Amino acid sequence: MSSRFASGLRLAVTTFTVLPLRPGRIDRPAAAVAMALAPAVGAALGALLGAALLGLAALSAPPLVAGAAVVGLGALLTRSLHLDGLADTVDALGSHKPPAAALEIMKKPDVGPFGVVALSVVLLLQAASLAALPPRGWLPALATVVVATAAGRLAVSWACRRGVPAARPEGLGALVAGTVPPAALAVATPAVAAVALCATPDRWWQGPLAVLGALAVTVALLRHVVRRLGGVTGDVLGAAVEITTTVAYLGLVLGG
Repeated sequence: MSSRFASGLRLAVTTFTVLPLRPGRIDRPAAAVAMALAPAVGAALGALLGAALLGLAALSAPPLVAGAAVVGLGALLTRSLHLDGLADTVDALGSHKPPAAALEIMKKPDVGPFGVVALSVVLLLQAASLAALPPRGWLPALATVVVATAAGRLAVSWACRRGVPAARPEGLGALVAGTVPPAALAVATPAVAAVALCATPDRWWQGPLAVLGALAVTVALLRHVVRRLGGVTGDVLGAAVEITTTVAYLGLVLGG
């Protein structure tokens, strides 16, 4: 395993989970690997969360209780980092202030009313989606969680694709912005969409369409963020994770 790949893998795991791996080199080449591997890390995390959901179902936990517990476990295993990014991003965009002032809002540790509403809606929708999973069997249920979680991290790969600038000259955004080549997206996107076939076996088109639709929503949001703020930040990447995950869940369970 090359030093660059190993460092990128460690950076991906430590960025998207709480696993305390020994840090490796942290530079743009390693960041490129990390952001390209984000969907794979998301799939592994989703498998763990899906297993927890199935375990709670086996214990006869009420669906909404099981869904809320799994969403809470996901926040715990990611240090709530993406949720924090969502709140900061929505507060900044909702302020309607110039880019510099909006970026300063994102740095503040407090959460404003826009952020509170965004967090509440996203968490409720994710928990309710898990509670509303159709009775298709254990494999589709597991695949649903894997796909939605992987899609959220795939959104980060898209947000870090070449041509997307960073909003600041420092921070996580500056490290990872513009690092992911088109070839990585061309491999990861069909792979996540293919796994989605297992989530909706009775409607083969619904799973892939849910993934592509969620990505389309996030890409449109990213376009707006770049216009408003001048580029992406670490908080914007966190917002992309949560929004894409939520929209993917909705697309996978609606009509079931």
